[in-house]
Formats: sequence, structure tokens, C-alpha cells
Amino acid sequence: MNLSFMYKESPFISNSTMATWMTLSLQDSSSPMMEQLIFFHDHTLLILTTIVALVSYIMGSLFFNTNINRNLLESQTIEMIWTITPAIILFFIAVPSLRLLYLMDEINNPAITLKTVGHQWYWSYEYSDFSNIEFDSYMIPLNEMEDSSFRLLDVDNRVTLPMNTHIRMIVTAADVLHSWTIPSVGVKVDATPGRLNQMGMLINRPGVFYGQCSEICGANHSFMPIVMESVKTNMFISWISHLSEASL
Repeated sequence: MNLSFMYKESPFISNSTMATWMTLSLQDSSSPMMEQLIFFHDHTLLILTTIVALVSYIMGSLFFNTNINRNLLESQTIEMIWTITPAIILFFIAVPSLRLLYLMDEINNPAITLKTVGHQWYWSYEYSDFSNIEFDSYMIPLNEMEDSSFRLLDVDNRVTLPMNTHIRMIVTAADVLHSWTIPSVGVKVDATPGRLNQMGMLINRPGVFYGQCSEICGANHSFMPIVMESVKTNMFISWISHLSEASL
């Protein structure tokens, strides 16, 4: 089944998100969850930077200042300071972290359910709300790539989902452990044989988003990429209608 008609017509094909060799920070957010993850990263990084600067200053003072009162380091006051201060710091890290964990587990009345099955070494997708809409997704070999394709990232059949729609991901595996991951959407779900893992997702902008299997699963672990295209609802309906007609 060829799904390529959708990608040639899509006006959002240039709005792609992937990691490059120049990338030193997190990818641009494509979902509210990823926005929250970036905020938490920046919040924690600020705390860690403050700690490193403070500890470096104290160590430098101890090293270069020979007149410092050594009894201060053995007093009851300094013991209380370096016991209470880390507890306060951990509180300001733990609270937003626990909030994020609960947000990631929350499923808000999904409009669409997408079932994903990991294989050695490709992905299978099934749109559970529609009859006979399922396909496999393989990495495009080098000898079949077009000039506009991305090496080791592009696939023959992409996942297509509507933007601004609550989506439920159900992930499992047929053989060994895999992990379905798209960094820009903030999604990373383990694919475990014999178990169904689920996660909610909402994409807030159109585009093409790239990911890869994030669990070592064998010799070709590096060759099972993930490509997801987010489109407007009317384009998604047209895509689903085309697949339904093709499967009859």
C-alpha cells in the first residue's frame, strides 16, 4: 500500500523537526507536553547552574584564602545549612517533576486511537477507530532514497495524525523490547511484548516530526526510524478516506 500521495500534496512538508549534528539543545516543541518538559529542563538547569557557581565560589575561597576561619566548617551552623539547603532545593525540583509525571499519564477523552507494534526492525500501525486501516513502516534504503529524503530517518509509510486533536497511543511489541520515541512531541513509550502501554498526545502545529527506536533491540536497532506527519483535520479525513477505499 503506497501512502506517498499525501506527502507530495502536503503544504507542511518543509516544517520538519529532527535532530542534526549542530543541535546542542532540545528540539522545538510540537506539543503542550514538550513545552512543559522544556520549561522543567530550563528550571532545573537554572538551579544546577546556581549550585555549581556557589560551590565553585566556596571551594575557590577555601583554596586561595588562607586566613579563613577553619572552625566555621566544623560548627553546628554550617551543618544545618548544608543539610537544610539541599532539602529545599530538592523540593523545588521534585514538585514540578511529579506534576509532569501525572500530566504524562493523563488521557483526555481521545478522539483517535493509534496502535503501534514494534518488530525487528520496523513498525506496524493500526488506526483502531477505522476498519482495515493498518500498514507497516520501513526505513527507506539508500538506493531507493530521493534527493529530498533524509538518510536513516525517512520511511516508506508515515504516520499521519490530525493536529489539535487528543490522541491515544497504544504501544506494544511482537518480539523484543522497543521504544517509540518522537522528541519534539515529548513522547517516549516502551514497546514491551505481551503488554500494552498507552500515552496521551496532542500536536499543536502542522509538520513532519522524526524519531527513532530508543531501546536497543538487535543488530538493526539503528535502522527503524519513526516519521509522523501532523496535518489539518480535513486533510486527515481525506487521507483516511483514500486508505479505506484502497483497502476495499
